[in-house]
Amino acid sequence: MKTVLGIDEAGRGAVVGPLIIAGAMFNEQDLPKLKALEVRDSKELNGNKREKLEDKIKDLAVDFVVVSISAHTIDELRDVKNLNRIEVDYMADIIKTLRPDRVVVDSPEANTQKIKEEILGKLGDLEVEVVSENYADKKYPEVSAASILAKVVRDRSIKGLEARLGEEIGAGYPSDERTINFLKRILKKYRGYPEFVRKSWITSQRVKGEKEQKSLDKFFVKSEGSQEN
Repeated sequence: MKTVLGIDEAGRGAVVGPLIIAGAMFNEQDLPKLKALEVRDSKELNGNKREKLEDKIKDLAVDFVVVSISAHTIDELRDVKNLNRIEVDYMADIIKTLRPDRVVVDSPEANTQKIKEEILGKLGDLEVEVVSENYADKKYPEVSAASILAKVVRDRSIKGLEARLGEEIGAGYPSDERTINFLKRILKKYRGYPEFVRKSWITSQRVKGEKEQKSLDKFFVKSEGSQEN
């Protein structure tokens, strides 16, 4: 019986929290059952729907893997490789763990052939058909299922962090004004970024730079006032 693995991520562009990469593997004959469950790209579903689908997806799956890559780890890895290469490494690890007959990945870049070749190059002697496409989470139910598993874990991580800190984080993305305000508050509270903030992100560096500039401006205003006195 042929097995098909879908791989997708959640939190790729986030400035707060982990990047989650999930792999969900199914018997090929069960893929229509995913469609019957109304499994779609996680971005097209609300939180409650994703939560309800999570257990159903896991029950139908032959196996699954969900990997959480912390903000701190991402910052360290980005010293030696870009985010696309990081994703490819973890995708290859998931494939080697689950050993499907066929895998469909949501390509992290437009050059889908390059991603396919990179993944194949990391699989050694493992024989597997690799399909790499953009927007695969919208086209393939196995990838949609993986996107849901990844998104549910990512959301829980952010909610858990909010509960621990007693702070509203928002979605954790640069486009969310709540997240930007959170970064400003956390900088003031900790006098720097904790490990759950991606320090290598342009957004976090910009917010920090603006704060340091304001502090510098206040210092000069104070100094000039002292000289006048």
